Amino acid sequence: MSYQVLARKWRPRTFSELVGQEHVVRALSNALDHDRLHHAYLFTGTRGVGKTTLARIFAKSLNCEHGVGSVPCGDCASCREIDEGRFVDLLEVDAASRTKVDQTRELLENVPYAPVRGRYKVYLIDEVHMFSDSSFNALLKTLEEPPPHVKFLLATTDPQKVPVTVLSRCLQFNLKRLPQEQIREYLGQLLDREGIAHDREALGHLARGADGSMRDALSLMDQAIAFGGGEVREPEVRSMLGAIAQDHVHDLLDALVAQDAGGVLQQVAGLAEMAPDFSAVLQELLALLHRVALAQVAPGVLDHEGADP
Repeated sequence: MSYQVLARKWRPRTFSELVGQEHVVRALSNALDHDRLHHAYLFTGTRGVGKTTLARIFAKSLNCEHGVGSVPCGDCASCREIDEGRFVDLLEVDAASRTKVDQTRELLENVPYAPVRGRYKVYLIDEVHMFSDSSFNALLKTLEEPPPHVKFLLATTDPQKVPVTVLSRCLQFNLKRLPQEQIREYLGQLLDREGIAHDREALGHLARGADGSMRDALSLMDQAIAFGGGEVREPEVRSMLGAIAQDHVHDLLDALVAQDAGGVLQQVAGLAEMAPDFSAVLQELLALLHRVALAQVAPGVLDHEGADP
């Protein structure tokens, strides 16, 4: 059996499996459980925070054969087919590849017809901001007077490019970047399930490198597993990401505090030999200064984290 990347293997299939985005999950769950469903939803946020995953779970909740609710069974034919990406009444569209108005009209011409298998016909349009003005106008007419059996789930990383007329006809949910600690904890859980040896420091590097995106974190972890020969260890991950050891950052800060120009130049020259990403070095230096400031005004915070400044 071929290897399946972690982001696909562990993609959440229920709201309870989703990491973060509690504010969106709560709103959608209440809407499903109390039958207060809107005809169009817009999910916004940076890459890899769960927009498409949320939309698929929502589509499954709408079409589960055991009834509409926030907890789809996952076992009926509709749930399985949605999980496998072959449910006939879930139409997933990449707007970036369908920017012409004729393509949009072709997509929407089947809207009036009843769903074939499911309770609702669901249109999941990803990167909707890539639509042309003419395509948005064609979509707008359908959003104004949608049939009761149709739901639109729109996703975008750039909501500023979506016309206000479209925004006003959707319920908009902004998905947040995930905190580093939440990403690190989830990566540790997945590695435990996979039976892969790892250490906490390595996961910290991966969480920082992901910049709030769980998909990026899982992709980096796949890379780290391959780079580390089946393990995820701090030295290998640091080398893979081009990060530097904290000792070097501490030494650089010591030289700055001492106003030792020669020492600063020596530390920078030493860093240059490692060919690091200097923007990442500056981020590490800022993070260290932040922790020093915390230690001065609220030392209990660092004690709670179990780490020294």
